[in-house]
Amino acid sequence: MAQQDGPERVRQTAEHLTSTTDQGRFCVAWCSCGWRGPARRARSQARADAAGHAAAL
Repeated sequence: MAQQDGPERVRQTAEHLTSTTDQGRFCVAWCSCGWRGPARRARSQARADAAGHAAAL
């Protein structure tokens, strides 16, 4: 079951803010720069996608 209803902040940098958002049964990572990760069933994987994006900057 979902334990969260709203967006979750993952990592903030000077120009980028990455977050995850639940969309039905899936969780999606996104960034303020316009990047969006794939829909994942596991929040942990969506958070890892967001962390990987932030680390690549």
